[in-house]
Amino acid sequence: MRELGISIYPGHSDVQKDKEYIKLASKYGFTRIFTCLLSIEGDKEKIVQNFKETIAYANSLGFKVIADVSPKIFKDLDISYNDLSFFKNLDVYGIRLDVGYSGNEESLMTFNEYDLKIEINMSNDTKYVDTIMDYKPNRDNLLGCHNFYPHGYTGLTRKHFQKCNENFMKYGLVTSAFVNSQNATFGPWPVDEGLCTLEEHRYLPIDIAAKDLFKEGIDTVIISNCYASEEELKKLGELKRTMLDLSVTLVENIPEVEKNIVLNFLHFNRGDVNENLIRSTQSRVKYKGHNFEVFNPVDIKRGDIIIESSLYGHYAGELQIAKTDMKNTGKTNVVGRINEHEIYLLDSIEPWEKFILKEEK
Repeated sequence: MRELGISIYPGHSDVQKDKEYIKLASKYGFTRIFTCLLSIEGDKEKIVQNFKETIAYANSLGFKVIADVSPKIFKDLDISYNDLSFFKNLDVYGIRLDVGYSGNEESLMTFNEYDLKIEINMSNDTKYVDTIMDYKPNRDNLLGCHNFYPHGYTGLTRKHFQKCNENFMKYGLVTSAFVNSQNATFGPWPVDEGLCTLEEHRYLPIDIAAKDLFKEGIDTVIISNCYASEEELKKLGELKRTMLDLSVTLVENIPEVEKNIVLNFLHFNRGDVNENLIRSTQSRVKYKGHNFEVFNPVDIKRGDIIIESSLYGHYAGELQIAKTDMKNTGKTNVVGRINEHEIYLLDSIEPWEKFILKEEK
C-alpha cells in the first residue's frame, strides 16, 4: 500500500507543536512518521521522554513511527542489536539503520521478538541488501529507506536513485524516500537547504516531487523537514498514489465534451508509442460520430493537451499530449496545458501506462 509520511524531531522542537502537526497530517491521510535519534544532544533522558510522549500520541492516531539510529547510538544508549527492548519501550513501529552492520546482524534483527521493522539505508549502490538476503532475513520485517540531503547540490542523481531502487525492489521490499516542504524551517541538522532525496526535487513544489517518487515505484513518500503547511499536506493527501495524475489548465472556450474528455477519462498511453505525442484513444471510440469543431488551432508546444477535430476523420476526439513542439495543420484544437513544473514527467510515461488529468484550482 502506498503511504504518506511526515518527520518530527523531538530533540529540536516542542512536544505540543509536534502533536498539532501529527493531528493535522492525520486529517489528510498520512500514516507514517520518520524521527531521528542520530542528532539528539543534551539531556538524553528528557529527550527520550519527549519521544515517548509524542510517539504514544502518534500511535493513538494510527501512525507507524520509525526512528533513525546507528551503531554509535546503540553504543551511546547501551543497546545491543540482539536486544531491541529499548525500542519496544519507545513503542515505535521500527528502526532505521542509517549505518549498518555486516549483514548477519541485520538479518538477526528482523527476527526480533517484538516484531519491530528493520529499515535499512538504500541510497548506496552496493551489495549491502544482497548480503543481508544471503543471511536469510525475515523479509516481512525488512524495509528500505533512502537518505535525505540537507546541503544543496548533494542529493542523488536520478540515474543513481533508480539503480539503488532496483537493488531493493527486486526483492519486493517496501521502500521510502523523502521530499521537502518549501514552507518548513528546520530538520535534524543545522544545515537545511531543503531535505530531499533527489537533488532535482530541492526547489520543486512538494506535490510534484511526491508524484515523481510514486511514479518511480517508491511505496512511502515522507516529508523530511518541519513543518509543512496545511496546503502542502492537503495537496499530498489528494494525490493519486497508484498512478500519475497531472495538473492541467484548460483554455477558456473549451466545449463541454472536450472538457469531459480531458478531466473524466482514465487515460492510457497507446502501446505503439512515438517520440512526439502521448496518445489516449478511448475518447474517439466513445464519441464516434460527434462533430468536433475547430476552435483553437494554434501551433502546438511541448506540454500542450490537444484533441483532434472531425477534420481528422477517424482520429476525431482523440486526446494527445505533446512531447515536442509541432506545427498545427489547422485540424487540431489545443484545449489545455500541463503544469509547467510537471511537463518533464511526460517523458517517463510508458506504453499502456494509465494516468489522469486534474484541473488546477
